[in-house]
Amino acid sequence: MRKYATISVRREVKELLEKDKRDRDWSEYLIELYKEAKTSRTRKAFEELKKLLTDEDLKNILESSKEFRKRFKLR
Repeated sequence: MRKYATISVRREVKELLEKDKRDRDWSEYLIELYKEAKTSRTRKAFEELKKLLTDEDLKNILESSKEFRKRFKLR
């Protein structure tokens, strides 16, 4: 059995979202919006980090990551 919840939003917000969601159900549509927002935030954070790091910094991070994966073992 599926469980549902009601979310209260202003009517104009719902109307705007309904135009964009088209024939998808609300759950599918909201999950898609969530994934897009999360991907966008991740991409933006990565781009900002890239601006702060030099090529040498990135190379060192990559090497450290490879070394960690090579040596990492679960006990």
